[in-house]
Amino acid sequence: MAFGRLLVIVSLLLLGATLPAAAAEPASLVLTATAGPADADAPLAVTLTGDDGAPLAGAAVVLERRRDGAWAAVATVVTDTSGRGTAVVRRARDAGDNVFRARYDGDGVHDPARTAPVPSRLVRQPSVVTVGGRDRVVDERAVTLRVRWRTTAGTGVPGPVRLQRRLAGERWETLRTLRTDGRGRATLRVWPRVDSRWRVVAPALDWVRGDRSPVHGVDNLPPGVPVRLPAAAPEPRVDLPRQPRATSPGADPVVTAIPDGVWDDMTGRSWHEGCPVGRSGLRLLRINYWGYDGYRYRGELVAAAGAVDNMARALAAMYAGRYPIRSMVRVDRFGWSERVQGADDHRSMAAGNTSAFNCRWVVNRPGVRSPHSYGRSLDVNTWENPYRSATGLVPNSWWQAHRHPRVAWRSRDHGVVRIMLRHGFRWTYGTGDSQHFDVPSGSGRVVGPAPRACGGHACH
Repeated sequence: MAFGRLLVIVSLLLLGATLPAAAAEPASLVLTATAGPADADAPLAVTLTGDDGAPLAGAAVVLERRRDGAWAAVATVVTDTSGRGTAVVRRARDAGDNVFRARYDGDGVHDPARTAPVPSRLVRQPSVVTVGGRDRVVDERAVTLRVRWRTTAGTGVPGPVRLQRRLAGERWETLRTLRTDGRGRATLRVWPRVDSRWRVVAPALDWVRGDRSPVHGVDNLPPGVPVRLPAAAPEPRVDLPRQPRATSPGADPVVTAIPDGVWDDMTGRSWHEGCPVGRSGLRLLRINYWGYDGYRYRGELVAAAGAVDNMARALAAMYAGRYPIRSMVRVDRFGWSERVQGADDHRSMAAGNTSAFNCRWVVNRPGVRSPHSYGRSLDVNTWENPYRSATGLVPNSWWQAHRHPRVAWRSRDHGVVRIMLRHGFRWTYGTGDSQHFDVPSGSGRVVGPAPRACGGHACH
């Protein structure tokens, strides 16, 4: 009898062992995140319920954050009697670092649950970008531009900003991209050679709105003293574009053979068949000079190989003494002139141009070869120092009765005349041709016609 009862018990136990275990119930997990500004608290709320909607209290829920593409736990909350829990995290400035998810690992009665990624959306803060610095700078010197980018609350914004510049008559152009530091600041040294306007454009970032700065102007001032002419003095009749500003220190004279491009420009203008000196006997002089506006420019002229050193030294001494030159462009730039059978010296004088070699006739003396044809004559500041030609004063008559301590001379005591004499020139015709200086040949004779060959007038 006892054996029978034992058999029944064992059979029941074996039967119980083969029955399936009770299935775990599904759980529902919800995560919500609010929108807001960066660097501020972001509440994360979770709700955990069973399949029947009943809250699951006392359950541990892990909150994870994605940074740089990887998930990491940032908090663990325990649900209250309503199945809810809350954690507070700090919003980052990159939208990609403000994505969260929640994970419930289950408890044997309820299955594990996990939410999809949920972003805490960034609300962009307004920002202000500015650029400033000195509003005036002497030419060839640097000015430091200071950029500041911050939120309206005063927080510095690090990030890229575009520095833009506008020159007179031109459009805005982006010069470079700067990066502000953690305090929202950046600096840049610039060397503006003309008046300029500056602004900075800051793009919208994940956490701040973009902005464009007010315009900051920088006026360029001359390093020298501009020439002050009498109010009644006439203006040159021919306008020339500004020559390139000087970039090297001092006068920096450079003498070279005539380059192919320069020779092409000269041929048929300042040089032509029948001239007494050819390409091999000529040199190109490039030299810095002080302009009438107080700025330094790079000028050039062509002269005879045997006279170019005198010209380089004399013009360098004028530079050192800060005696200004109105312009110094090669005379071939004025084109061919039928009147003088060479480059147009009438226009060169009317522009106040300083030049040397020009194979042509004497102005207003057709058929008489000018001393400039030999490349040993130099005309300086022609507008303020007229030439008394066979038919009258050129390029104007007003200046003949006037002088100027820096740019117009009427005696050998003037600083420019003294410089020329000191460097081997002759002021050959005096006030009859104030602008004109000659370098004598090795024998001491002025190369070119003597004054009497021009009918008693200066052979300009």
